[in-house]
Amino acid sequence: MTKNHNQKLSNNGRPVVDIGMLESWLKDAANLLRGRSEGLHYIITLLFYKRLCDVFDDELAEVKQDIGQLDEKEFRKIVKGMKLTRFFIPKEAHFQEVRKTTVNLGERLDNALFLIAKENPQLQGVIDTVQFNETRYDAGQKKRIISDDTLSKLLEVFNRYTIGLDETEPDIIGRAYEYLLRLYAAGKGKTAGEFYTPGEVAFLIARCLNPKEGEEIYDPAVGSGGLLIKNYLVLKEKLRGKINNPLKLYGQERDHLTYALAKINMFIHDIPVSEIRLGDTLLNPAFIENNRLKKFDKVVANPMWNQKGYDDNFYDSDKYERFSFGYPPKNSADWGWIQHMFASLKPAGKMAVVLDTGAVSRGSGKNKNREKEIRRKFIEKDFIEVILLLPENLFYNTGAPGIILFIRKRKPEERKGKILLINASKEFIKGKPKNYLSEENIKKIVDVYKNFKEVEKFSKIITLEEARKADFNLSPSRFILTFEEEKYRPVKEIRKELSEVEEERQRIEWRIKNLLGKFEI
Repeated sequence: MTKNHNQKLSNNGRPVVDIGMLESWLKDAANLLRGRSEGLHYIITLLFYKRLCDVFDDELAEVKQDIGQLDEKEFRKIVKGMKLTRFFIPKEAHFQEVRKTTVNLGERLDNALFLIAKENPQLQGVIDTVQFNETRYDAGQKKRIISDDTLSKLLEVFNRYTIGLDETEPDIIGRAYEYLLRLYAAGKGKTAGEFYTPGEVAFLIARCLNPKEGEEIYDPAVGSGGLLIKNYLVLKEKLRGKINNPLKLYGQERDHLTYALAKINMFIHDIPVSEIRLGDTLLNPAFIENNRLKKFDKVVANPMWNQKGYDDNFYDSDKYERFSFGYPPKNSADWGWIQHMFASLKPAGKMAVVLDTGAVSRGSGKNKNREKEIRRKFIEKDFIEVILLLPENLFYNTGAPGIILFIRKRKPEERKGKILLINASKEFIKGKPKNYLSEENIKKIVDVYKNFKEVEKFSKIITLEEARKADFNLSPSRFILTFEEEKYRPVKEIRKELSEVEEERQRIEWRIKNLLGKFEI
């Protein structure tokens, strides 16, 4: 690598890696795997693997200074036995050893990751999920998904920089991770929504919910963990990094590869307390205490919109009494997710859920509709606090706008009997391939949310009676019109202008006749 004399160096004399360098690095890695659907998992696993090994080297050097000179074998035995490093990396499984392999590289890498997982049980099902030696049938022949040649090039890309304790911060690694998710989400289209909520939407939710030290926050559809991570980052920003009592983050994810992404995300961001579990939340909620749902201070989620697959038999057999407001239709579990989240809240808890706009309007105008009836009960019991309409084309899995529904079990006295509607459909920056919320957009929305106030053509506070009159249709666009009213000019002014135009027409006509007369045409 060419030495840049302006490059900032760490205490080890190695380049300090900034976000631009990391993003460029990861883009080069992604280009090597272009067209492979597994590329995201390969690259994130290698990023995590490299970070683990580099941090382990730094921790090992610090321990060596404290212990003094010992035989290498004896030293490693002490480090492992006394758990003097966060994770233990066997020498033969280290990144620098594996990259020297010239034959059967995929198999060697898989064995190394398996060995690391064996030595560190908390990494089982996380670092060893992806198989680099995997084969598939193509035109009747077994072929490697990623050849040893490509894998070797990939390892050399990851060997460009050291990303240990001195070379980069966990937040920088985390931002690079976010960049990678965004990069792949842009190419994955509709399936991207299953693992990725746009970062600015996640930040918006976290700033509205305003996390506090020591709180327990839960995401039942955790994906890659973005909504939980943003709550941690917002608290860290608010307290300027001085967190005495960390957040406790919990999440559940049904897809095993996405579950691994979430676990890696927690490790990469150096989250002190987190617990991510595998499984279908609606079918088998993982966080149970004394045969009842565990309760949390805050609950956040961006579940699959209009999810199918849950019928009356499922809701009827629920043993945790989650669906007391009613059973959603089998073609949309939106209000099933809302009820699960509500049942997981502590008595003073707050929740935010990202959903399709239809979740707050479907069924209105009809005599009988399941979703409307459930929505009516939430409104009548005064649990709905804020509904925020987002701009269109923010999400990678759809061009449609979404809503964020904020629910609170115990509203402040001054907000009782009221619902704040926010129409932020115009608050975005046009982008390719997706629009996005700017910092100014986010600040405007958060200010209105926190102060529970009305702003012309942007927000409106309605009463429960107004909600009833609208037949429980709480779509913000129904109550807040954002377009400019057409201004009509006075009739006298228009007549005067027409008269002037007519006079000018007559003058031009007279000049043309004069000209034609001169040429005797």
